[in-house]
Amino acid sequence: MKNIFILALLFVTSLASAQITVQGVVKDSIGEPLELANIIAINKETKAMASYAISNDKGRFKLDLDKNTTYTVQVSYIGMKTLSEEVATKEDNITKDYTLQYDNALAAVELTYEMPVTIKGDTLVYNADSFKDGSERKLEDVLKKLPGVEINDDGQIEVEGKVVNKLMVNGKDFFDGDSKLATKNIPSNAVDKIQVLRNYSEVGQLSGVQNNQDNVAINIKLKEGKENFWFGDVTAGAGTAPDKELYLVQPKLFYYSPKYSINVIGDINNIGEVALTNRDIRNFGGGFRRPSQSSGTSIDLGDNGLGGLTNLGNAQEIESKLAAANFSYSPNKALDLSGFLIYNSSRLKTREESFVRYIDPNLGIPNEETVQTGREASNQGIAKLSASYKPNINNQLDYDLLGRMSSDSERQNEVSSVVGSTNQLNEVKPFSINQNLNYYYTLNEKNIFAFEAQHLIKDEDPFYNALLVNDPTNNGDAPQDQDAFDNTALALGFNRDQFGYNLNQDRRIKSNQLDAKLDYYYILNNKSNINLTFGTILSNQKFNSNIFQFLDNGSLVDPVATLTDGDGNLLTNENDTEYNFSDVYLGFRYRVKTGKFTITPGFSLHAYGNKNTQFGEEYKDNFFRVMPEFETLIQFKKSESLTFRYNMSNSFTDVTSLAEGLVLNSFSNISYGNPELQNSLSHNLSLRYFSFNLFNYTNVFAIANYSTNIDQIRSTTNFDNVIRTSSYFNSNFADESANVFGRVERTFKKIRARMGVRFSYFKRNQFVQDIRTVNESFSQSYSPELRTNFREAPNVRLRYTYSITNNDQGATSTKFITNSPSVEFDAYLWKSVTFRTDFTYTNQDDGERSQSFQTWDASLAYRKDKDAKWEYEIKASNLLDIDSRVNNSAGNISVFNSETFIQPRFLTFRVIYTL
Repeated sequence: MKNIFILALLFVTSLASAQITVQGVVKDSIGEPLELANIIAINKETKAMASYAISNDKGRFKLDLDKNTTYTVQVSYIGMKTLSEEVATKEDNITKDYTLQYDNALAAVELTYEMPVTIKGDTLVYNADSFKDGSERKLEDVLKKLPGVEINDDGQIEVEGKVVNKLMVNGKDFFDGDSKLATKNIPSNAVDKIQVLRNYSEVGQLSGVQNNQDNVAINIKLKEGKENFWFGDVTAGAGTAPDKELYLVQPKLFYYSPKYSINVIGDINNIGEVALTNRDIRNFGGGFRRPSQSSGTSIDLGDNGLGGLTNLGNAQEIESKLAAANFSYSPNKALDLSGFLIYNSSRLKTREESFVRYIDPNLGIPNEETVQTGREASNQGIAKLSASYKPNINNQLDYDLLGRMSSDSERQNEVSSVVGSTNQLNEVKPFSINQNLNYYYTLNEKNIFAFEAQHLIKDEDPFYNALLVNDPTNNGDAPQDQDAFDNTALALGFNRDQFGYNLNQDRRIKSNQLDAKLDYYYILNNKSNINLTFGTILSNQKFNSNIFQFLDNGSLVDPVATLTDGDGNLLTNENDTEYNFSDVYLGFRYRVKTGKFTITPGFSLHAYGNKNTQFGEEYKDNFFRVMPEFETLIQFKKSESLTFRYNMSNSFTDVTSLAEGLVLNSFSNISYGNPELQNSLSHNLSLRYFSFNLFNYTNVFAIANYSTNIDQIRSTTNFDNVIRTSSYFNSNFADESANVFGRVERTFKKIRARMGVRFSYFKRNQFVQDIRTVNESFSQSYSPELRTNFREAPNVRLRYTYSITNNDQGATSTKFITNSPSVEFDAYLWKSVTFRTDFTYTNQDDGERSQSFQTWDASLAYRKDKDAKWEYEIKASNLLDIDSRVNNSAGNISVFNSETFIQPRFLTFRVIYTL
């Protein structure tokens, strides 16, 4: 790996050294520098654009050009005569200034070539063709080459360090703005312009009275000829792997017209290349945002689905099916209708071998080795219908309806060095219906009203079953005369005279929540406004559960638990709990602009009400709280700002943490709630800086967050062998967390260099075996990267990730070091062949042992030319045929080492037809 990395680095530097720099200043006729002037260099021989620049606030520009070449340099600015001059480069850099003359007859600038990047207010426009070299196939391939744009590890688009929360195509929402579906499926040859909309507001009436600096949207403008015609591609493939025949069918079709649009995405394969993972579907919010998200209050309704569904990259076998359709229709200028339907089905086979070492030998918890094999089946469906009515600029009415349902199951066999062999089954068929109603009304230039309401109904019904081997003759009092689960079985009231423990649990959680607020904005002047908010959150949750046992003869019994809580009260194997929560709040914010500063102080007054009823007993907690907040934005320049935020937040738990009966999270993880739990209060501070310099394409982004929690809800855990029993309480000990993330990116000629750093620290109080310890963790990671961006030559991406994690768990300290260099290479050869490959080496060291694994993928594709309808591709994944990946980590009370088995080497042949 080291030799490959060095060779690639030498290749990159040798290509870059063949260029020189032409720089100078653009001025007007009286010598004043011109900001945002366009400078283009055109190769005189090939007539192709070779380089471009946009002058900064001092009028400076810089062009990177090849040596010993003649160029036509064109300098332009709105309202001035375009200047064109021939420049011949040699071996040395050139300094040259340009002076433009006013020409009032010009309404616009006519350029021979389109500028790759232009700025129009808060909108940054990239001309996609200026960044393509012919190897691109999907939108993400283009986005990765744009300065200031990043595709993160989760597949999300980031611009200037901010996650893009809405993506549109020709101004129409693409699957409600989900960026991952767009980047993986929209063909690159259909993309004309990529418009980055900074300070984006979905409601134009509120754009001038709210702080939107964190909101970024992207609009994809399609090329001419793509409207009123179907476009897209259809991929079909087949291949072989050990003991398996491979198949792949992926139609991706799009239709856009001024009035309506249709997007259809399909996927059937057993290769593991999916448009959306199970987790993506689960997190697919459909564009919903809580009206109360800025109020300082948050209430957790819990997630009782199969939250542990395996990441696709960690599965041995994968079969998936996806059908997704999205439409938009505008019958007139005032009304927009849209919606989508997504169905996803997957079948996974998994295997993991792990070793868990508990950090404090005084706790008496044995170390455990496990081998887990499992099969997962998931069927998920989401549907949404939206309507937006804007009869005039003063009125806007939006309505959204989102429904989702799924049927998920997981079967797992676990062989433990402590417990023995266990078979487990998890099943759940949840559904939810979410409705959103928003109305925005501008009375006059001084008064604006906004009403937002959201209603959620959720029904979850998880079922759990576990089968454990048992020796009914081994039920003595001494540890050597017991099986590992015997003490726990006795505490749960199970019949121990069986040849196996057959544990079962039914659960049902019903949630009903209304979240609504009314905002009033009074505009004092063009620099300041006042915002008054009246809002409420009303929530009702009902939770029922029952633990039961099947005996060897097939009969069912309801065991009576003998386990007691910390106060000596007998616990039950059943739950029948109803939890009602209310928050009525009044908020005030004052927003003022003065010079470079935008200052927004505010506070909210909350009246909280809590009541949970269990087995005829009521637990109430009603109180008032004032929640302050403060924000300051310093706008140094249009492309440079610093933002400071402070807010106090109040968090409330879900019904399962309040239910005092026993709950089987698994056979080895048992919990019971605390009906007297209170809220968790925290102070949160953040500092964000960003700068985007178009003169040298330097992009700097940094953010620092700090949070300290008061009365944090924590768990206390006791172990019997490796079987844990946990409960919850309000901790009087403050927990803290802090993290800093920064990224610097700069372009040197045709090389883009990037450096990312991340520091994280947290301190958490934990209670295990009735002993309090303080767990502190500090992690740091560094990610230098070099990427070339040539139009003709092959492109290389070199990346190196180095991370260190130190954990101090009281009696024990651990340290993990990870090294991960990677190389990506893509080339468009002879204007018909595309070759791509990527290689990653990962080494992890925990101080006792060093483990490593390597991944290598490659593809070779042929199409007659860039406009050809047919393309043929050979693709290989896991070329080294490694069978597993390794992972080392540390938790609050244990150190975890695992080996996860993955798919073997796959070789497939594919045919792609482009419409």
